[in-house]
Amino acid sequence: MHIDLTGKSILLGVTGSISAYKACDLVRLFVKAGADVHVVMTPSAERFISALTFEALTRNPVLTEDSESWSSTLNHIDIGKLCDVFVIAPTTANTLNKLSQGIADNILTQTVLAFKGEVLIAPAANTQMLANHHTDESLKKLQSTNYTLIQPQEKLLACGDTGNGALAEPSEIFFAVARALLKESFWEGRPAIVTGGGSREKIDEVRYVSNFSSGKMAKALCLSLYLRGAKVHYITSMGVEGLPLAITSDNFEDANALLSLTQKALVLAKKDTNFEPYLFMVAAVADFTPESPEEGKVKKSSLGNEWNITLTQTPDILSSLDKTSIKTIAFKAEMDSKKGLENATHLLRQKNVDAVCYNLLKDAKSFGGDENEITFITHDTHIALGRWNKLTLSFKIINEAEKICTKAIKKR
Repeated sequence: MHIDLTGKSILLGVTGSISAYKACDLVRLFVKAGADVHVVMTPSAERFISALTFEALTRNPVLTEDSESWSSTLNHIDIGKLCDVFVIAPTTANTLNKLSQGIADNILTQTVLAFKGEVLIAPAANTQMLANHHTDESLKKLQSTNYTLIQPQEKLLACGDTGNGALAEPSEIFFAVARALLKESFWEGRPAIVTGGGSREKIDEVRYVSNFSSGKMAKALCLSLYLRGAKVHYITSMGVEGLPLAITSDNFEDANALLSLTQKALVLAKKDTNFEPYLFMVAAVADFTPESPEEGKVKKSSLGNEWNITLTQTPDILSSLDKTSIKTIAFKAEMDSKKGLENATHLLRQKNVDAVCYNLLKDAKSFGGDENEITFITHDTHIALGRWNKLTLSFKIINEAEKICTKAIKKR
C-alpha cells in the first residue's frame, strides 16, 4: 500500500550510532512516498556515514557543523522552517540526555531547540545505556514534553549484547512519521475497531467452509485510520503483515470467535469516555457453519462417494452487538446489479448501523484485487466514492464516516 506524502517536508536528524546506515533506508522510504527530505548530522554521525550519501539520496544539501551557512537556509534556524516534522533516527543515549536538558552544543541539538513542530525520537543504544536511570528519566521527560517516542527493538545488538536498544525498523519509523504528518484532530486518539478477512467454519481438523475474502480492504482501513491518528484494533483471520506494530490485533477463525472478540473490543473501547468509538465491520462472515465438526481428519475412504454435511446458520454478528454509544459502518458485497443497492440500503435499518459501504462484485475474480469501488450509504445519502486503490478509498471512507458524527453533533 503506497502512502502518499507529496507536498510534505521532513527533517531527519542522524546521530552517532552504528545504526546510522539504516537512516539511508528511511530516506528512501520518505522519498518514494513523495516527501521532500532534509538531513542534519552530528559530528559523531559523520564518523559512520558521509553527508554526501544523504545528499545523493535526498537531492538536498546536508546540514553539518562544517556546511552551515547564513547566506542560505542551510543553518540550524532556517532549515526547520522548511519542514513539517523532525525525526531523529537513530537517537543516541547522549543525544536523548542532552535534549531532555535543553542542551544545544552541536548542530543537531541546536536545530531541535529552534524547531517549532513535532519531534519524533527513535533511540538506538546499548541496553544498559538506555536503562540507566539518567536516560530513563530523560525519556520520560521528553515524552511528557510532547516528543513522540518510536520504541526500539529487543534483539542482538551490534555490541554483542542481547536486549532492548536496537533501532526500530525503518518501516516502523516511516509509519510513525507519516502518522505525524497525516493525523487529524477528529481521529487522533479515537478508538477504531476493524474486522477483516473471511471466517473459517470448521468441517474437521483440516477442512473448513469459507469465502474468497482477502482482507486487503480491512488492512487498508486499519492503515488509513492509524495514519489519521486513531487507536486501531484489528480483528482478523488474515494476519497483520505490513501493518504498523502500534495497531493491536486479535485473530479469529469462525463467526462465534469473531462475535466474542468484537464484543470484548467494544467494551474496552467504550471505557474511553473522551471519544465515541467507531466499528468498521469489513469481515466476510460465512452464513452457515457445519452443525457437528468432526474430530481429527475424516478419511476419504470412510465416506464413500458422498459426504453429507448439515449446516446451521452462524450468529448474526451485527444484530447481536451492543451498538449504543458507537458509530457502526457495515460492508456489503453484492453480485446482483439490479437489487444490490437496495439490499445494501435495507441493511441500514435491518442491522441498525450508521452507514453501509456497498461493493458490487462481478464474480469471484473481484476478490483480492488492489482496487475497489464503494458507494457510501447513510440514512440521508448515497455517495459514490469511485474506483481507487484500497488505501485511497479507505481515506475517502473514513472522511465520510467522520461526517456521520459531526452531523449528529449539529442536530443536538
